[in-house]
Amino acid sequence: MARPKPETFDKQKTVAENRRARFDYAVEDKLEAGIALQGTEVKSLRAGEASIAESYAEVRDGQVWLVNANIPEFSHGNRFNHEPRRPRKLLLHTREIDRLTGAVERKGMTLVPLSIYFNKQGRAKVELALAKGRQAQDKREYIKDRDWKRDKARIMRERG
Repeated sequence: MARPKPETFDKQKTVAENRRARFDYAVEDKLEAGIALQGTEVKSLRAGEASIAESYAEVRDGQVWLVNANIPEFSHGNRFNHEPRRPRKLLLHTREIDRLTGAVERKGMTLVPLSIYFNKQGRAKVELALAKGRQAQDKREYIKDRDWKRDKARIMRERG
């Protein structure tokens, strides 16, 4: 029997965060995936340089790939430096890949990276979300709910 996964991931150092994703998508499920990197990519990430603002993940040939994530070249790298926007393989179990494939194909969902971080062991991980895109009306409702929650908390604090 599989060990239950913790609800929150053990993030030691967050390198890149996709803050816009929570606004544009309704996140239904989150999972942690390893990422296959080259040496100079790890050094760039440790320096805190990465952007996943316009990136996404896709399932191709039974594997999950992180597409359009920008990890700039390492400043002290030599001729073996990496390509900044190359597709990077995400490391997931076969069962997880099958579940993601089914959700993307049948339900019309999207795989969106929420953040890239280093865990306690020092390994680079990607927090991947299975999400559904929001329409403009849904975004307006989300803003209204968020503002109301903020106002409600302020009112409750003032009253005691």
